[in-house]
Amino acid sequence: MSEKQNNFPPLPRFIPLKPCFYQDFETDIPDQHRTTVKRLYYLWMLNSITLAVNLIGCLAWLIGGGSATNFGLAFLWLILFTPCSYVCWFRPIYKAFKTDSSFNFMAFFFTFMAQLVISIIQAVGISGWGVCGWIATISFFGTDVGAAVVMLIPTIMFTVVAVFSFVALTKVHKFYRGTGGSLSKAQEEWTSGAWKNPHVQEAAQNAAVGAAQGAMTQHEPQYSATPNYGYSNQM
Repeated sequence: MSEKQNNFPPLPRFIPLKPCFYQDFETDIPDQHRTTVKRLYYLWMLNSITLAVNLIGCLAWLIGGGSATNFGLAFLWLILFTPCSYVCWFRPIYKAFKTDSSFNFMAFFFTFMAQLVISIIQAVGISGWGVCGWIATISFFGTDVGAAVVMLIPTIMFTVVAVFSFVALTKVHKFYRGTGGSLSKAQEEWTSGAWKNPHVQEAAQNAAVGAAQGAMTQHEPQYSATPNYGYSNQM
């Protein structure tokens, strides 16, 4: 079987860079989890689009008389948070549902909680942080209404991202706890190193199941087809 080639991000051919990850929802993710993983992927896309729209909002903020610091930071957040959010929380949850990995579930929970906090801060909109949140937008209506209206768009989007992030975190955590997952289970995976190679982990799980089934078969009581009542030799 040929090795799977990386296909994400789908870069144009004229760019001298190659995709860094392999991503295929249809073959990698089990049917019962595919919708959840796709929705998390769409949430990542929404967050990335929001950061791009925020850059436009900060440009309008700058043109209306705002600080250039906000525009500079908005550009930094776009080029930094877009790839980092994909690597730090989407890839872990993708691999968690793909291989039923407790370690990757825990990695997702820790990084996605940070993502949720960041989304809330962005929605609030502290001036000088490079985001068009509620505080910055409402306060700028008295300076330039046109720029403030443009700033209102990423503000609403940041709010939507924060709400969706909270809902997603709650649902994934509920699912994980419902399957018996825990921090100790993730620590066991870390100690054994099974999280490093999902194929080895899957093979070990299959071997364990097979061994358990074999042991149960071996210990089942064997009955002779012909009853032996003990006095047959005396006949």
